[in-house]
Amino acid sequence: MKILLVEDNPELTQNIVEYLEQQGLRCEAVTSRFEAEDRLLAYAYDCLLLDLMLPDGNGLQLLEWLKSNAIPLPVLIISAKNALDDRLRGLDLGADDYLPKPFHLAELLARLRAIYRRAKLGGKDELVFGEILIRIQSLEVFVHQTLLDLTKKEFDLLVFLLVNKNKVLSKQSIANHLWGDYTDNLANFDFVYQHIKNLRKKITAAGGKDYLSTVYGLGYKFDEYAQ
Repeated sequence: MKILLVEDNPELTQNIVEYLEQQGLRCEAVTSRFEAEDRLLAYAYDCLLLDLMLPDGNGLQLLEWLKSNAIPLPVLIISAKNALDDRLRGLDLGADDYLPKPFHLAELLARLRAIYRRAKLGGKDELVFGEILIRIQSLEVFVHQTLLDLTKKEFDLLVFLLVNKNKVLSKQSIANHLWGDYTDNLANFDFVYQHIKNLRKKITAAGGKDYLSTVYGLGYKFDEYAQ
């Protein structure tokens, strides 16, 4: 899961980012509404963590911007500003949940996972496709009941491809989803090919079909119609 955090408190930002990274989530942080808009136009995220009190405006304005630009992104508001009208306004503008400060990081993680399950997995903790079973919380993948020995990046790659099955994903979009800001200055994304190759090899070695198709000149896709 890839998260964008919009929060101008440095200490809280550091605590959230470090905790979520330790739990296997990727979390990038910005400090203002306009930084968030730039990032959301350039990259894809699974969820937005949004503070309402920002140095360049109110987080509700960012929700309005998301709505006007038709960006379907799950949103969890985190804010000490817990007046009922702000909470209702945020939910009316498309926010999925509201967590008042201060909060326990474990609860934040639970809320994020619940939002992700509702938005991406239909409320389930598992993804099942044919002979492939993915358990999200335990980071396990089974093919014909055989547990695959996947790296964290290979696991995240498989979930990303399966959630976006039949869509062509460019090397850059895959790299940005898995590595975020670290890919900004790279000359190429050839390392994505190696991860695709390794994942394909492990699935087929366990008796699974080769669903990972290369679309030359464009990228890769999880093809549910693969023979």
